[in-house]
Amino acid sequence: MKTLIKNGTVVNSTGRGQADVLLDGETIAAVLAPGSSLLGFDIEANVDRVIDAAGKYVIPGGIDAHTHMEMPFGGTNASDTFETGTRAAAHGGTTSIVDFVVQYAGEHVHDQFQLWHEKAAGNCAIDYGFHQILSDVQDSSLTAMDELISEGVSSFKLFMAYKGVFLSDDGQIVKAMQKAASNGSMIMMHAENGSVIDLLVQQAIAAGNTSPYYHGLTRPWQAEEEATHRAIMLANLTGAPLFVVHVSAKQAVEQIAIARDRGQNVFGETCPQYLYLSLEDQLGAESSEWGTFEGAKWVCSTPLRSKAEGHQHHMWQSLRTNDIQMVSTDHCPFCMKGQKDMGLADFSKIPNGIGSVEHRMDLLYQGVVDGQLSLERWVEVTSTTPARMFGMYGTKGVIQPGADGDIVVYDPNGHTSIGVGKTHHMNMDYSAWEGYEIDGHVDTVISRGKVVVDGNEYLGTAGDGRYVKRGLSQYLI
Repeated sequence: MKTLIKNGTVVNSTGRGQADVLLDGETIAAVLAPGSSLLGFDIEANVDRVIDAAGKYVIPGGIDAHTHMEMPFGGTNASDTFETGTRAAAHGGTTSIVDFVVQYAGEHVHDQFQLWHEKAAGNCAIDYGFHQILSDVQDSSLTAMDELISEGVSSFKLFMAYKGVFLSDDGQIVKAMQKAASNGSMIMMHAENGSVIDLLVQQAIAAGNTSPYYHGLTRPWQAEEEATHRAIMLANLTGAPLFVVHVSAKQAVEQIAIARDRGQNVFGETCPQYLYLSLEDQLGAESSEWGTFEGAKWVCSTPLRSKAEGHQHHMWQSLRTNDIQMVSTDHCPFCMKGQKDMGLADFSKIPNGIGSVEHRMDLLYQGVVDGQLSLERWVEVTSTTPARMFGMYGTKGVIQPGADGDIVVYDPNGHTSIGVGKTHHMNMDYSAWEGYEIDGHVDTVISRGKVVVDGNEYLGTAGDGRYVKRGLSQYLI
């Protein structure tokens, strides 16, 4: 199957320009001056499909490097399966995800890795890779870190919170970091001071403060800044590269910036919820059905931060200055009925997570419209940097000959209304982004040369996606 995308503006992280893109099978064969012939042949007359992208942007497919499909958490499971979640991602212009394999204490790392393969294989609409969560760092875990690199897993996530579930103590973290320093893998860190949070949660519940709003108040920015600083110091001690996930507090960004300024391999991501949503929104949310529990829709960790304290503004600024390098979703969706409502009487029992995998590309494009990001930076933080950070660049994250044919045709003159019954394909009974209006539209999504979304029509099938065997990060020095 040969496809020609003509008359569009090709946007890579390094620049933009008018060009035609020729796909041959699953890969990009050529990027040509508009209307060019190839070795004397009329290209348009010799392809199977022509897509006219006049007035539109032609960009690399989005890469969401932080998702949790089917994740077990808090007595339930994330509501999106690999099939429903990746189909929703495709609708939103994301053509690859990197999901987290979950290992709880006592479970064997390789057994969990194989389980996640079984969940994903034959079900994904787009390409997928895996990070590995390590909840207890035993000798077998360290051996597995070496072995998994050869199987395409080059990043390992640790937690400084969730005692009895995921939390690793500082000694365990150091052991994992020492291994990463020796084998070149990336340590990813959930950086919150779990002991402080546990105490504040207990005190809030004892005082009768049980509504969702207190989820954010009991996970203060100081707990995030302290843990971020501690993770950076342990990484400095061991020489390990460090990637801090879902950064939400401006003070945590400052810790990352300081470490980067002194030359340390420290990186960070933020998420759409920390760019747009706030603790004040959560406090003010109230509907006739859910009352004050409406705020449970936005319970996630790290939590939403106060807009009045400048966290949102600083997150956008950090993307412009590269103190934060990319935007993922931490997509971990739960329905209000039967899942989030487990915490009706106790916010600490609300499953933590927001569903955003379908809307990340649009929400970040609205940042372009609003003057927060350039077109090139939009592509960089949503596609190119995730590809480079996690060992996929060259085949993913760029429009160039030889790369996978993962392409989105985006219409800046289109419009997208987000909400249930509008543009909502995630397996959830609500949208965290209900009512958001986007000045742009995902028109066509191509995954490895196959059109999987055309207009609002889904043309793909479960099993279109393939496992991506990742290499080491291309950012390390």
